[in-house]
Amino acid sequence: MVIDTPPRLCVFDAYGTLFDVAAAARRAAAEPGRAALAERWPQLAEAWRLKQLQYTWLRAITGAHADFWTVTENGLDWALEATGLDGDAELRTRLLALYRELDAYPEVPAVLDALRAGGRRTAILSNGSPEMLAAAVGSAGLGDRLDAVLSVEEVGVFKPARAVYDLVGARFGTPPDGVLFVSANGWDAAAATGHGFRTAWVNRAADPVDRLPWRPAHVVGDLADIPRLAGL
Repeated sequence: MVIDTPPRLCVFDAYGTLFDVAAAARRAAAEPGRAALAERWPQLAEAWRLKQLQYTWLRAITGAHADFWTVTENGLDWALEATGLDGDAELRTRLLALYRELDAYPEVPAVLDALRAGGRRTAILSNGSPEMLAAAVGSAGLGDRLDAVLSVEEVGVFKPARAVYDLVGARFGTPPDGVLFVSANGWDAAAATGHGFRTAWVNRAADPVDRLPWRPAHVVGDLADIPRLAGL
């Protein structure tokens, strides 16, 4: 359904929401001479993403913050060992290079264009470090489609810490109920609901809803429905 009072600001998580986090492993696996990776890249990509997220939560809980690039390297090292690919230093270097230029999902440019044509402001709110985000946004050609790219490095703690979601209001002066927050992470969308944002969970894998104190207001299969949820 269309929201009665449309939000004027649409804020997106980056990794897994706008950018395909499996793209680095998938692209590397298609390169010549990577037969071992070609057999195991889905397992590698899944383990890499899982550990990347787990390490953000553990660092947030313990106060042992490091930037997202460090966490991404740590997660990859674990995943390479878990899949028996840890003996290839060149592969590690290649995967990290590809992670800086992840593919955007196919519908992303058109969705952002529709939002901006409809008078909505658009932004990213991400665990990513500023350098990582700048590289990904630039590689995908999204820079002129975004009003701001906000990184948790401004507050030194990862999502779902409340201080991260507070960055939106600090930057735009928009009350939480004037924000449509979009994430492919169910726990992120749930925490944003708890913060007071209007939320949409992009559930590409048709996963169950997380058992948390809050639930996303909307569940969609991809980003194509976001302009409609923003009242366009």
